[in-house]
Amino acid sequence: MSERKEIGKIKSVTLGYGGYQEAMLGFTFTLGSKKGSWGVGDFKGMWTTTSKGAKWTEDDRTLEFGKAMRFVWELMKDANVQTLDDLNGVPIEVTFDANMLKSWRILKEVI
Repeated sequence: MSERKEIGKIKSVTLGYGGYQEAMLGFTFTLGSKKGSWGVGDFKGMWTTTSKGAKWTEDDRTLEFGKAMRFVWELMKDANVQTLDDLNGVPIEVTFDANMLKSWRILKEVI
């Protein structure tokens, strides 16, 4: 396991279409660091339409939208901000496993 941690900032956060083939609705986060020369994206949301082969229900969609909203609420609480836009520029710690995003969090210790 080649896990590593990087320090950076939330470069941008938007609410809208994104995720797989931009066919999902939710929050798109761009995370990165000019100093560390790295950048990565993350998405929290759910599909907007059901297809015949879908293995999820409308209740599943409602649950996933709720999880995405709760994730953003926790970020806003940790960053001590009032709006989604206020998350831009907030310091974060990002954990990578090799070059894949594993997790990230607000650096509450410096806020």
